[in-house]
Amino acid sequence: MMMEFQHLLLLLWFLIPILYLFLHKFILRKKSQISKPNLAAEKPRLPPGRSGWPLVGETLDFFSRANQGCLHKFVADRRKKYSSNIFRTSLIGFPVAIFCDAEGNKFLFSNENKLFKHWLPSAFDKLFPKSNNKLNTNHSKSLRKLLAFILKGDVLREYVGEMDEVMKQHLQTDWNCERVKVSDVARKFVLKLECHIFLGIENQGKIDKLLKGIEEVTDGMHAVPFDVPGSAFRRAIKASKLMREEFEEMIRQRKIECLDSSSGKDFISHALQATDDNGQLFNEADIASHLLGALQAAYGTLHHTITNIMMYLTEHPDVYSLVLREQKEIARLKKSKDRLSWEDLRKMKYSWNVACEALRLKSPALGGFKEAITDADYGGYTIPQGWMMHWNAHEPRILS
Repeated sequence: MMMEFQHLLLLLWFLIPILYLFLHKFILRKKSQISKPNLAAEKPRLPPGRSGWPLVGETLDFFSRANQGCLHKFVADRRKKYSSNIFRTSLIGFPVAIFCDAEGNKFLFSNENKLFKHWLPSAFDKLFPKSNNKLNTNHSKSLRKLLAFILKGDVLREYVGEMDEVMKQHLQTDWNCERVKVSDVARKFVLKLECHIFLGIENQGKIDKLLKGIEEVTDGMHAVPFDVPGSAFRRAIKASKLMREEFEEMIRQRKIECLDSSSGKDFISHALQATDDNGQLFNEADIASHLLGALQAAYGTLHHTITNIMMYLTEHPDVYSLVLREQKEIARLKKSKDRLSWEDLRKMKYSWNVACEALRLKSPALGGFKEAITDADYGGYTIPQGWMMHWNAHEPRILS
């Protein structure tokens, strides 16, 4: 009897997904048949493409390429196949229009809150949860408001010397050898800098512990968002929970310190005094979630940018020579123990141009999503309301 019951369960395990797929196809076909008689003449011209498997779509291929750092190949292959700068696909059950070039990106961003609005996948709500189950999409303005403090000119000026000191320590400990793997040492430097600015942490043991957690969260963001045992996404959720709990403890401690002194100038000290759009103070859980999101975003983009700049300087020794000459000229005018100042940074015009060109040629971002809040026309095609759009960050154009 028990053996027959196990066989029955095994049979159901295989049949239920198959029945679901057929039912999904049947419902879609019925909907299309109902709409054809009356709306055939008004049927919108959708971008070329395919939806792939029901529910799954082309999710597996999309996230596989993203995890390998070559999402641009996913876009380039379909752009060539459909001979179009916009194509449609299906990701995680959503119909998505993917823009392939700079003109499409400009169209999306110039119509922000007119035709489109910012959108984040539901996976972000599991990795960076907010109180009262609010969506991260609705919290993006709050995060930008918090980060605006760090990005103010007068605040950045105060951090220049400290950044220089962190860099000097990093060069002594991680670059004092014949050969280094730039990507690995860049990761360590970026997180150490983040911990100093956002958290006020200088203990290397704590920084190394956070590095492991940030890596797991980053891997989960680039993986298929299936919350099943053993998956990268499940590991990312666990790492996120542990880091947020640790941040909340730090926030409570900082709150006690702020009662005695208001001199704190890191992210936590500022967030404890900041208010949301309704004039309410942020609670500890939301600050911890915002903090993790800011750390991950900066970590993921900065270490890629540093690695790419070093790669281009290696490939172009003439450019490297000019950057080196500019840096030596600035160093020549300073005493050996002097820190860099804001005025020194303003003199690095050629170095800054090199960094900007590296960002243009190889963006550290994979792109992003938006949602159509109304029907929109682009390139002779109609993007229906409710569709998602993905803007592509890897379409550099050579400038004359």
